[in-house]
Amino acid sequence: MTSPAAETRQLLEALGVPASRFSGGARTVRSPLTGETIGAVRDDSPEEAKAAIGKAQAAFEAWRKVPGPQRGELVRLLGEELRAAKTELGRLVSLEVGKIGSEGLGEVQEMIDICDFATGLSRQLYGLTIATERGDHRMMEQWHPAGVVGVISAFNFPVAVWSWNAALAFVCGDAVVWKPSEKTPLTALAVEAIFQRAAKRFGGVPDGLLTLILGARDVGEVLVDDPRVPVVSATGSTAMGRIVGERVARRFGRTILELGGNNASIVTPSADLDLALRAIAFAAMGTAGQRCTSLRRLIVHDSVYDALVGKLKKVYAGISVGNPLTTESLVGPLIDKAAFEGMQKALEEARQAGGTVHGGARVAEAGPDEAYYARPALVEMPNQVGPVVHETFAPILYVLKYSQFDEALALQNGVPQGLSSSIFATDMREVERFVSAQGSDCGIANVNMGPSGAEIGGAFGGEKETGGGRESGSDAWKAYMRRQTSAINYGRTLPLAQGVKFDVDDGGTSP
Repeated sequence: MTSPAAETRQLLEALGVPASRFSGGARTVRSPLTGETIGAVRDDSPEEAKAAIGKAQAAFEAWRKVPGPQRGELVRLLGEELRAAKTELGRLVSLEVGKIGSEGLGEVQEMIDICDFATGLSRQLYGLTIATERGDHRMMEQWHPAGVVGVISAFNFPVAVWSWNAALAFVCGDAVVWKPSEKTPLTALAVEAIFQRAAKRFGGVPDGLLTLILGARDVGEVLVDDPRVPVVSATGSTAMGRIVGERVARRFGRTILELGGNNASIVTPSADLDLALRAIAFAAMGTAGQRCTSLRRLIVHDSVYDALVGKLKKVYAGISVGNPLTTESLVGPLIDKAAFEGMQKALEEARQAGGTVHGGARVAEAGPDEAYYARPALVEMPNQVGPVVHETFAPILYVLKYSQFDEALALQNGVPQGLSSSIFATDMREVERFVSAQGSDCGIANVNMGPSGAEIGGAFGGEKETGGGRESGSDAWKAYMRRQTSAINYGRTLPLAQGVKFDVDDGGTSP
């Protein structure tokens, strides 16, 4: 059997990444599947990061002159290259992050989908014609490229989130500087190589349109603080977002923040419990609970609590945990030791708060000592306190009971985060209230499905401590551009707005 290290090398070479880029560096990259080292990359220095931004700025100044539909052609070619590399890149995602095979491939499919979306968007960067109160005048609103876009991505979706930003930024006329998570640089190197193939096919792409910078916080800080980067898109913890948001705002830059999610689902008396059971299982345990949209709180009506939670306990007890590339397991490893320790800390806090914990222990037989596999935890809580109001990036599902719908909504909204939410119901009054202004306060509100599994056609993001940013579909493209309002006088007089009069003696020079 090929080791993860050997397979990673084979995949990177097949994807066109030079060996010098993933070996010999001081930063080791480990696969959570086995804990073994699969790469060693060299970090960029802050000075190199600054130089990369300068290179991107020069690329932007050239790229903004290219017509939008032509920019879309580059992204179309990128989508073609991703289709050709889907199997290899998806496998690399699984090796570096620990995702099951279908989720690794699904992440690459998201990249392909956003390229398709952005290609069409390149012909639809619409402005407005605005009615004006002045005669012989025309007023319009148009959108121009913003400049260099900084993308700081997280480990759990190491390539898809980059594509949400980059595909839109490229068609909008921007250049991109990408700082991936220091835990997942290898997939970023692979995407860089894939992009370069698309750029070569396109021809004439300015050098630096996509620039990759590797490193830890010091490199990210350069991207955050540089005034040549008008837009910074950052995905990560709320703590990280507070720092990024404040520092970018200090220089009057703009941010797209995708931060913490503490997502809930409400199960009502009218719910289809079989449907709910399947949806809850995927949403809570998929990706080993390491999605920002993972289901973390389940709010169940007391009339169906015993029936649903009883079945859930059996599902949790029987779910397969192990290396998803060598077994049929549905739950893979946590990313590292720190994630496992964070999970155990949260479970102990839940016990101290009166919770009853089912599962959650380490599954030692699933992998070597350096790999951290854990059985997903189902935690019955008496109320929403302690760790329940915080996001723990692990497969922990807190279960709460309610009796009145107002109580369920209060629990749903009673946390600082506001990313995603869902309701299981066939009572349309409860459904409509949940998605109304009186219902969920989250950026995403689903019905009869879990809170995870967002599609690229809708704008992705949340409210409150989730950051308020939007990526991917709908009109999220506007975040990568700057708005300009123009008024054009095609007459021979100068009427002023609001009826203002300002007549001056022109010295008899008028005809």
